[in-house]
Amino acid sequence: MAKIVIISGGPSKTTRLKGIIDYAYNFLSEKGLTVEELHVIDIPAEDLILAKYNSEAILAANAKVAEADAVIVASQVYKASFTGILKTYLDLLPQKGLENKIVLPLMLGGTISHLLAIDYSLKPVLSSLGAQNMIKGVFTLDTCIERGEDGSTTIEQEAKDRLEKAFTDLANEIKKQTVL
Repeated sequence: MAKIVIISGGPSKTTRLKGIIDYAYNFLSEKGLTVEELHVIDIPAEDLILAKYNSEAILAANAKVAEADAVIVASQVYKASFTGILKTYLDLLPQKGLENKIVLPLMLGGTISHLLAIDYSLKPVLSSLGAQNMIKGVFTLDTCIERGEDGSTTIEQEAKDRLEKAFTDLANEIKKQTVL
């Protein structure tokens, strides 16, 4: 069975980005795909900052990515780019860690001015890691996602439609690859 890993580059598990990740997880699981989450925030900071390539946590995270058929890379936009914690982890992936993977970039930002952050900041890094088969990324304004006091998330329909199209494209590409 095809496996997808969602790499969350968010500095917290209680943000609107988590709402998008949960939505991706549920949508793709309902399609019969195996989905795992990899929250960079769970990797010890010392391992990330000191680039401990051989730490147990880094090796385990990299193994999840290596075993995946597809990878979703999700981040908020900070200073017109993806988060530093995500960059720190991506620096610790093997040089061709995304080779032969289907990759879907997702970004969440506070202003439409950051619409091109996927194309100008995230995609070049993903490409340098060997990603060649990238599904068109989705940028979502954080105002399209509402978090309830109970931790629930509501996503505006227009944003849901764009996310669902990307998730469907990802699932279809995975099916195509597994048939070959």
